[in-house]
Amino acid sequence: MVKRMIIMLLLTGVFLAGIFGFEAFRSSMIRKVMASLANPPQTVSTTVARSEEWRSQFEAVGSVRAVNGANISGQVPGMVSAIHFESGADVKEGDLLVQLMADDDIARLDALKATAALNKLVYERDSTLVKTSAISRQTVDTDKANMLNAQAMVAQQEALVDYKSIKAPFAGRLGIRQVDIGQYLPAGTPVVNLQQLDPIFIDFYVPQQALAQIKVGQAVTAKVDTFPDRKFNGKISAINAQVDTTSRNVQMRATVQNKDKLLLPGMFATVDIDISAPQQYVTLPQTAIAYNSYGNIAYLVDNEGNDANGQPQLVARQAFVTTGPTRGDQVAVTEGIKPGEVVVTAGQLKLRNGVPVRINNTVQPTDQPNPKPADK
Repeated sequence: MVKRMIIMLLLTGVFLAGIFGFEAFRSSMIRKVMASLANPPQTVSTTVARSEEWRSQFEAVGSVRAVNGANISGQVPGMVSAIHFESGADVKEGDLLVQLMADDDIARLDALKATAALNKLVYERDSTLVKTSAISRQTVDTDKANMLNAQAMVAQQEALVDYKSIKAPFAGRLGIRQVDIGQYLPAGTPVVNLQQLDPIFIDFYVPQQALAQIKVGQAVTAKVDTFPDRKFNGKISAINAQVDTTSRNVQMRATVQNKDKLLLPGMFATVDIDISAPQQYVTLPQTAIAYNSYGNIAYLVDNEGNDANGQPQLVARQAFVTTGPTRGDQVAVTEGIKPGEVVVTAGQLKLRNGVPVRINNTVQPTDQPNPKPADK
C-alpha cells in the first residue's frame, strides 16, 4: 500500500514538473517572439534646428509704371522731312526727334521780322521827333503799338516754327518708330513712345488692414518673373489718400532703382514690404510640423547612447510647438524647440514616443525662404 502511494506521488510530481516546465518553456518562447516583434527602426529625414534672423514681410502684386512716359506727337500738322532717332535709343531732354517741313513758316517768319524791324525804326524816329513837337504824341503811341504788335506776331511765328521740330520732353528710352519720311502728320499723331526708366514706379494695392504697418519711406524689394534671380530695391514713395470703396484696398506707389533698365512699364511685379524689425527665430521646413486641432507637434531625435554593437540608439520624442510666421518653405517656431536639436522633417506618420529611428538625409524637403520654380 505504501509502495503504491509513493509511486503515485512520484508520478504526480513528474506530471506537475512537466506542466511547470512546459509553462516555463512556453513563457520563454513567448518572450523571444515578443522581442523579435519589437518595433524596427523607422527611417526618417532630419534637420538641425537653427536660429535665423527673421523680418516679417507683406507681399503684394502690382504693375511697373514709368516716372514719366508719353506718346510723343506734334502740336501742329506737317510733312515729315527728317527723322533724327533710332527705335529703342536712349535720348536726352531736348533732343530733336522729328523735323516737319517748315519752309513756308520760316519765310513768313522772315517777313514778320522785317515788318517788326521797320515798326521799331519808325517808333524810334518818331520818339525823337515828338520832342521837337514835329509830330503828335498820338502818332508815337500808334507807332509803339504797331511795333509791339509786330514783335508779338514774330514770337507767335517763331513758336509755330519751333513746333515743327518735335523734341524729347524728358530723358528716357524710345520705343518703336511709328512715322516715315514724307508722311503727313495731323496734329496729335503719335510719333514714338518715350519712357523714363530710372528710377521707376511700381503701383500696387494692399488691404486697408495693412495701412497701420506701412509708411512712406519703408523699404521694399521688387521681383519680376522675367528676371527670377534679381531683386530690385526701393522705398514706398506715396500712399493714396483714399481707400477703394469696392475692394477696401488702398493704392500705393514704390520708387525702385532700375539702373540696368531691366524693368519696363507694364510689367507684372511682386513687392515685398518689410513691416517689422528683424527678430531671431528657430526656423524649420514647414514639413517638420504636424498641424492638429489639439496642437502642433514635431518629432525630435534623442541619442540614448550606443548599443552592444557600438551603434547609437536613436529614438523619437514628440514635442508640442508654437509656430509663428511663415516665409517660403520655412516656418518660425517660437516655443518647443531649441537651436541645435535634431528635428524630423519627413516620415512623422510612422513615429510615436520612444520609437527607434534610422536617419537617412539623402532626400530632404525644401527649406528656402524665397523658393524658386525648379528648372525643367
